[in-house]
Amino acid sequence: MMPSSPNEEQRDVENSKFDKDKERSARVVKVHNQAFLSGLAYCFSSCGMILVNKFVLSSYDFNAGISLMFYQNLISVVIVSVLSILGLVSTEPLTWRLIKVWLPVNVIFVGMLVTSMFSLKYINVAMVTVLKNVTNVITALGEMYLFKKHHEGKVWAALFLMIISAITGGITDLSFNSIGYAWQTLNCFLTASYSLTLRRVMDTAKQVTKSGNLNEFSMVLLNNTLSLPLGFFLIVVFNEVDYLLRTPLLRLPSFWLVMTFSGILGLAISFTSMWFLHQTGATTYSLVGSLNKIPLSIAGILLFKVPTSLENSASILFGLLAGVFFARAKIRERSQS
Repeated sequence: MMPSSPNEEQRDVENSKFDKDKERSARVVKVHNQAFLSGLAYCFSSCGMILVNKFVLSSYDFNAGISLMFYQNLISVVIVSVLSILGLVSTEPLTWRLIKVWLPVNVIFVGMLVTSMFSLKYINVAMVTVLKNVTNVITALGEMYLFKKHHEGKVWAALFLMIISAITGGITDLSFNSIGYAWQTLNCFLTASYSLTLRRVMDTAKQVTKSGNLNEFSMVLLNNTLSLPLGFFLIVVFNEVDYLLRTPLLRLPSFWLVMTFSGILGLAISFTSMWFLHQTGATTYSLVGSLNKIPLSIAGILLFKVPTSLENSASILFGLLAGVFFARAKIRERSQS
């Protein structure tokens, strides 16, 4: 057997380096593709959910928002349960100890969904996205008083801009509806309460699970399962049963198709947000979430032919940019701490 020449050995080394560089480049491209695809899926599902809900409640003139929430949560429970049975995802068993710990935060969760449905019935999508910024203000104040957390000046400046944009947006809103604004204000308080209490409840809930852990799929199943009896109770209290028996919409296959699609989108938000967060991180996730409101607002105005003025459009844009400014300020604050 002839010994290899120095030139052949050098070629082997160069080929080995080329193969490694090629493999590394392919891995980088794959990671970037995963981040891009997950971000795109998250944006489409979150925008689609709000637009489809608005379509069901306004264009179909469906006056049973709690029933819509109930059906969407039922779809989520069925899909996650099937995935769990097939072994595609792992979920914690629902024990009484876990239910008792999680029930208080679930009441807030249901209230958050119901008030969101009611506000979306009366307010256009663009104004809903701007008014949702008030949630950040309430959350920041809650963190300061409950957890003694101090925020930077840029964060408070962004929060102040959000308040100004919400006030000017409401004043210049040509389709202003006091009932819708009242529901949205309540929704902001409930959403902030949910985010403030969720972390503490999650830590307590982990201690009563069999595995000592509580993944996102378990939380989706837990939240949506517990919401069903409470949702049914609210359907009876708000007398939606009579409306459901009388409305001809439930006899339309197209209406059921849109409702089911909205339920799938609701579950898709949970999955795509987890996927996107895993591929990128909390920093990119929060920034994309803020940027995502801009095309959503434009789509809401165009699709539903919302009457608007230059002043109202300017206040909406101002509020959306304030949301982006807030996300960047929070990113800077997080990186420094």
